[in-house]
Amino acid sequence: MTDTLWYTRCPVPTASGLAHSLGWLGDTAQRNGLQFGVLQDAGPELAGSHFDHGLSGLIREGGNVPAIAARAQGSPTRLIGLTWIDEAQAILVGPDSPVRTPAELAGLRIGIPAWAQDQARSFPRAMALHGFTSALRLGGLGLADVTVVELGVERDPQVRTEIQQRARRVTWGAEELVRGEVDAIYVKGARAQEVAVQHGLRVAVDLDATETRRLRVNNGTPRPITVHQDLLDSAPEVVIGFLAQSLRAADWAADNLDGVRSVLQRETLSGPEGVEAAYGAEFHRGLHPTLDEDRVELLGVQKQFLYTHGFLTADFDLESWVAPEPLARARELLAAGRVAA
Repeated sequence: MTDTLWYTRCPVPTASGLAHSLGWLGDTAQRNGLQFGVLQDAGPELAGSHFDHGLSGLIREGGNVPAIAARAQGSPTRLIGLTWIDEAQAILVGPDSPVRTPAELAGLRIGIPAWAQDQARSFPRAMALHGFTSALRLGGLGLADVTVVELGVERDPQVRTEIQQRARRVTWGAEELVRGEVDAIYVKGARAQEVAVQHGLRVAVDLDATETRRLRVNNGTPRPITVHQDLLDSAPEVVIGFLAQSLRAADWAADNLDGVRSVLQRETLSGPEGVEAAYGAEFHRGLHPTLDEDRVELLGVQKQFLYTHGFLTADFDLESWVAPEPLARARELLAAGRVAA
């Protein structure tokens, strides 16, 4: 059994991220006789576990591309929760571009990040490819109707980076678009909104405006919570406690928008305007993880997209990945008032 509960997440709105910021995850580990470690603060020898989930004591909440790719490669993980927070997704064009509708994307040079070191680390490519595929579909088009221009990327992105590096990672292609090397790029999230304003870039397709969630499926929608099977087997009460504190944090967030935005500004490296532009005014009311059938189905949409476009080494059965018991037990604890404050 591991002696440390390890936690890793992406810089986006999550109940577990709030629970960590409030000190509740560390308390849960301590009450169960474990140390608590955050992967972003660990050394480089552990950093790769954010992508391959190879650390036996790890719980991860983050983008679904690395989580699905790790499972496809045989990593012994289980899916214990899913969240859905709509974050701004858009296709940007230059300020002088005439493109204003999805159909007008036809014939453009679109910027797509190149392959990274492996499939899990190639999440920027997967995000842009799926974002453009959805935008093109809105216009009755496909990838055959545009020209793909590959953008440079970090081949081995790290979970612990300097502010400048992290800021760059959410805006692949902005510089190339400004220089006229591509005609359109995909962006998402709080920092991307600010970069668009800084460079005078214009939204040609607002993917958040689409009514169907299927066209908004991407790396962060839905966002999985995964746990290493060893931790689930050896310390199920720790996993249940983690989820219970996440549910508690989601309850706290529903009535504390200012507190949530304060945490997000630190995590996303954005100002308050960027956070509100990316996530809206009501996102704090929907942070609760679930394993509802519709969210699992939407994760299946993403899995099929990744498999079709070469981001998975093999396909796998999604239903067998799901472990519903920890979340059900966490809900029972919270309802009974047995989650330690």
